[in-house]
Amino acid sequence: MRTGLPRRVLAAGLVSLVAVAGCGVRPSDAIPVGGPPSGRVAPTTTITLYLVKNGRLSMVARRPSGPPLFSANRLELLAAGPTPEERAYGLTTDVPPEAAPFSVTAERTGHVVVTLSTAVADLSTLAVDQIVCTAAATKPESPLQVTVIGGGQSVGPRNCPKQR
Repeated sequence: MRTGLPRRVLAAGLVSLVAVAGCGVRPSDAIPVGGPPSGRVAPTTTITLYLVKNGRLSMVARRPSGPPLFSANRLELLAAGPTPEERAYGLTTDVPPEAAPFSVTAERTGHVVVTLSTAVADLSTLAVDQIVCTAAATKPESPLQVTVIGGGQSVGPRNCPKQR
């Protein structure tokens, strides 16, 4: 007769049932811990730039070190060129260093005017697209029209061309 094994299984099942049923947690009311979180929301940790890869615009997300950047500072990053890591990935810029510093003026109508330190006629179409798309990326939730001015000439207003 083998009565030892079924008894052990039954005993183990009863011990488990008692442990689960009597775990010591008692119902209670909600415990107040204070109000919801408040204060400033942390700033966006990335900025969007448009660099060039294989003759086409390429969107790049960078994590800036330091305080948040204004639109003009973002455009100056285009003139400074890609980081070593971005260069290794094949990214370049068509925006020449002499285009900086930039001035950016935003109007209530959703129009942005970017003023260069060089003649806009000296820029390639790709360089103007880089500037337009990077300036428009500051408000990705609503399309911005951008006019680029420099050397007494202007291009635009333009939207960022669609990426294929």
